Amino acid sequence: MPVWPLTVWTVLAGVLGLLVGSFLNVVILRLPVRLEALWRREASDVLGLEAASEPLPPGIVRESSHCPHCKHPLAAYDNIPLFSWLLLRGRCRYCKASISIQYPLVELTAGVLSAIVVCKFGPGWAALAGLFLTWALVALSGIDLRTQLLPDQITLPLLWAGLLLSLGHFFVDPKLSIIGAAIGYLSLWSVYWLFKLLTGKEGMGFGDFKLLAALGAWMGPLALLPIILLSSFIGALVGGTMIALRKHGRDVPMPFGPFIAMAGWVWFIAGDELWHAYMSVTGLR
Repeated sequence: MPVWPLTVWTVLAGVLGLLVGSFLNVVILRLPVRLEALWRREASDVLGLEAASEPLPPGIVRESSHCPHCKHPLAAYDNIPLFSWLLLRGRCRYCKASISIQYPLVELTAGVLSAIVVCKFGPGWAALAGLFLTWALVALSGIDLRTQLLPDQITLPLLWAGLLLSLGHFFVDPKLSIIGAAIGYLSLWSVYWLFKLLTGKEGMGFGDFKLLAALGAWMGPLALLPIILLSSFIGALVGGTMIALRKHGRDVPMPFGPFIAMAGWVWFIAGDELWHAYMSVTGLR
């Protein structure tokens, strides 16, 4: 790679993150709808029912972007990450319908987090791996917030990527990666079944198990307890605030995947620093 200052690499990573964030919006919006349509077709085949005649929703790559309200195709200058939304003042150029705040938020989040990853690891393979993890976590969080789904199409490649990267000793060695994946899955699996046996209700989805297993594969078993504690704290803080502001009912399920993703990313970036700070504060060093 060219010998450029870290500041240049960080800025380039931020710009790349904005561009990828635009694509992540497409994934967040289209993948769940596409999967649900495919599931209905598969269910009809298994049950021997007449297949639904409805066309499949747009795919992720081939179909061009369009306004969800008037269906007008968007020009390239309408798809500039973050800036198009600002220039258009959050409204479609053609029908003037409001454009969801999700679009710039996802793009900005991907851009900022990408810059932080490269600033942390510097230019190299570790940073590329970190960018892949970051983008996957952003996509999973967006999908879970909208649909309460964590698709296998993202969680399982993330899990396998963590295991394969351990062969190169990028973040942990293979032994710790395998143990982390197993403990990550089984820990939430056990909580799920214990909660279901005690209450007769499902407290979380199977996607949460796979997501924590993937984070265990990337960071090893020692990262799992901090991730669970941090995600629980974030979830309680956000959930309590939303209930207090009457933005969310007490009996309405809240997706836990985004909190696991946030906690996992924070520990991936600053786990060592947080651990040393904890040891220093508690006097255990």
